[in-house]
Amino acid sequence: MTRQQLLAYCIAQKGAYPDHPFGPDFDVVKVKGKIFAQLFDLNGTPMLTVNGDAVTNDFHRVRYPDAIRRGWHCPPVQQPYFNTIDLTGGVPDEELLAMVDFSYRYIVGKLPKKVQKELLTPELL
Repeated sequence: MTRQQLLAYCIAQKGAYPDHPFGPDFDVVKVKGKIFAQLFDLNGTPMLTVNGDAVTNDFHRVRYPDAIRRGWHCPPVQQPYFNTIDLTGGVPDEELLAMVDFSYRYIVGKLPKKVQKELLTPELL
């Protein structure tokens, strides 16, 4: 899956929108002002960073050790809550989309309940 395809998928999430607070080459996708995905090139390699809980993120890093690492751009204390994924590293497309979905739900889950109800379908609440 390409960076552009992933960006389009991220933006298609309810309430999601692109932003570029770190420059034009660093795509950030937010929902209600909160970042849930970041797409960028690192030394010419397309990358995706997503949010999540430490246990789930560690599971993905163990499952794909050559493609997923702790958030490379985060301070050490925040790294367990972010995964940076090499988009050329062999993570199946379905897994990438599932990680984006999880990150979106994880961030929406931190928003007020009223906003959560607006953004998520009842089965995801």
